[in-house]
Amino acid sequence: MEAAHLTPAQVADLLRAAEDTRYAPLFALLVHTGLRRGEALALRWADVDLTKRLLRVRGTLARVQGRLVVTEPKTARSKRSVPLSAPAERLLRDVRATQDDERQQAGSVWQETGFVFTTVTGEPSDPRNALRALKVAATRAGLPHAGLHTLRHSAASVLLTSGVPLKVVSEILGHSSIAITGDVYGHVAPDVSRGAMDVLGAAFGE
Repeated sequence: MEAAHLTPAQVADLLRAAEDTRYAPLFALLVHTGLRRGEALALRWADVDLTKRLLRVRGTLARVQGRLVVTEPKTARSKRSVPLSAPAERLLRDVRATQDDERQQAGSVWQETGFVFTTVTGEPSDPRNALRALKVAATRAGLPHAGLHTLRHSAASVLLTSGVPLKVVSEILGHSSIAITGDVYGHVAPDVSRGAMDVLGAAFGE
């Protein structure tokens, strides 16, 4: 069960094609954290510590019987803390500033839900709308097969090909076991293995 992923250059093209949509920050956060779509959309500001550069995954946003609700995470290990890079921290600060402006403009119609990603009136963002926006941007970027999960897979692939241990990547992704991470991302292992053997060659070669 190998996961399709994009190269960093392709991700950049996709994010550029999505710049005119309000979901652009969501797409960028998925790339920077490897979160699942529902996990990112379920984030509340109470789950984000920008000073410590950390976010906590507590649930997943999904449409259940026509209503958007936050449900329990996919697995016990899906409840996790994820460190934020400097770009991810700046991204979330920008999201908060934009949301503050929208709160002022909306006035009395604003719904204070506490979510990070909201509509212009403060309600949680619909995962289906995020997927539609991604599909439009992907087509525009010449990557018609890319989906929201592709961004998560791309983050994982970059981590693994950069030499981050499988166990660490598994924890970041919230997989129930390291075996699942290996099954899904085994296709990037040959690159990592070759680099490892080059290290041995340098150490013991004549």
